[in-house]
Amino acid sequence: MSTSSLAKARALALPSRDAMLARAPSVQAFWDDNRELLASAWQEWEQSEQTLQPLTELLLDSKLQAAVEQAWQNPITESEVKNLWQEVAPGVYTTQFFDPERLADLRDYLAKAADSGIPVRPPYGIALNRFGAMLDERSEGYLAAPSFQAFYQTLMDRYMRPVARMLFPDITGYDTQTFGFSIDYQTGVDTSLRLHTDASAATLNINMNLPGEEFTGSEVDFYDRQTGAIKRLSFAPGTAMIHRGSVAHAAQPITSGERSNLVFWLYGDRMQIPRNITPIEGLTAAERWTVPNAVKDTFAPF
Repeated sequence: MSTSSLAKARALALPSRDAMLARAPSVQAFWDDNRELLASAWQEWEQSEQTLQPLTELLLDSKLQAAVEQAWQNPITESEVKNLWQEVAPGVYTTQFFDPERLADLRDYLAKAADSGIPVRPPYGIALNRFGAMLDERSEGYLAAPSFQAFYQTLMDRYMRPVARMLFPDITGYDTQTFGFSIDYQTGVDTSLRLHTDASAATLNINMNLPGEEFTGSEVDFYDRQTGAIKRLSFAPGTAMIHRGSVAHAAQPITSGERSNLVFWLYGDRMQIPRNITPIEGLTAAERWTVPNAVKDTFAPF
């Protein structure tokens, strides 16, 4: 009897953390050699998990979902979407993204995926974070479960890109490619992130903590280059912050509890991002609410 893809994937020996951090050639070979096996294993795993809740737009905040649906049907109503985003620091906007009461379904899905036994690559490009996973298909060792990938693409295409184009017109054209990862801050483990900018045109950072999952510290600092001021912000369950990748920011040390996040990036072909680009003038609402037909490339920031 042939061994299933899921069983074969679970039997793989994941490269050591030290080898991954050192970008050893054997690590890249591991992911390349097993890419098809892992994709097949994720499909098999998802089919075998009978308790998974559907990943649909019903997980999102109802006001955001309704406004976005209306904008896709009639783009001139996009102001209803824009009005849901509050500027909380220069060039930084926040809104309630997920319904906190439904967020448990997505968290449960991700927890079961983490316990699946299928090797995933942690986002070690982010301050050597050892938890979480890569989410985009251009990344080796990504979470390739079909329903998750469909949900991820929906969030990118129907929500993040048109919102980013509304708030940051200069990123238009530098938003054809996607990237994503999950990250986890734990007390005494991966606790903070120094001041940095992202290799993205736009970044969407979503807090995945459930109501009652309290943490202290781990605030996000946003640096205003013009004034030198720093605005310190905290996440509430299911809320999101969006900003240009060029906005400098840092995560303060977490002092108790855990903070879990999904982080999504948009950038152009071959990882291009805006650099002193004049915003595109006269872009219509209908043009903002479209999905680029560019071919997905294989370039990944890390």
